[in-house]
Amino acid sequence: MDFGMDTSALMRILTGQPAELAEKVLDEVGKIIDAGGTLHVSDTVVSEAYYSFQHHYHKTKEEAVAGLLTLSQAAGFRFSDGARAALAEPNAARMSPGLVDRMIADGYAAEGFRTVSCEKSFRKIPGAVVVA
Repeated sequence: MDFGMDTSALMRILTGQPAELAEKVLDEVGKIIDAGGTLHVSDTVVSEAYYSFQHHYHKTKEEAVAGLLTLSQAAGFRFSDGARAALAEPNAARMSPGLVDRMIADGYAAEGFRTVSCEKSFRKIPGAVVVA
């Protein structure tokens, strides 16, 4: 059976805090994976975790990307193709457009849509329409 991960559970796995709850989440996740299940991690959850790492846990963008990338490659976890690609980019934490913007554009592209943005950095996104 497949499950969707919420940011709160994902952050327990990534940070190990608080320890007692993190252990419970890891036990549950282990049971799911051992039973052949997959834990899906939405782009929204990746985005929330990316910012939570920085603002609540005082980690750098690089640390946030590294933790998310590691988990995106772990057996039993399924991140979107766009999230995996964005996280795996060299210097992903410092690219422009940023991690979340690239996931947004990729999500739309996967559905056959072009992205409309006012961000000049979106000129680097193939097919994006930049209104300036």
